[in-house]
Amino acid sequence: MPKIQYRIYVIELSKRIFTENSRFRAANPQFNGVLECVYVGMTSKTPKEQFLQHKTGYRNKKGHKLSSNIVEKYGTYLRPSLYNHIDPLTSRQDALKMEAILALELRRQGYAVWFN
Repeated sequence: MPKIQYRIYVIELSKRIFTENSRFRAANPQFNGVLECVYVGMTSKTPKEQFLQHKTGYRNKKGHKLSSNIVEKYGTYLRPSLYNHIDPLTSRQDALKMEAILALELRRQGYAVWFN
């Protein structure tokens, strides 16, 4: 059985999120409006599959929502140029660490970022 691979991905968000979502705004006090607002996540699917699940409000068989409300409402498209340099990871823990590393790096560069 093939080992699960986790991928890091970035979705651009509408800048409306900055004015409409106080939690997002509070998480990004450094944001000056020049760069984009983005969501950073990790998935065992392809980034495209994960994006589509976010946009459709995907729920599992038990009815638990497995997608982000933020991406469902504000997500516009994938930003592969911000994540293609990251190889797939074989451990969920490593993927979660890499998700946080990329999110904080993008925030340092001036993006407004949401991640889990």
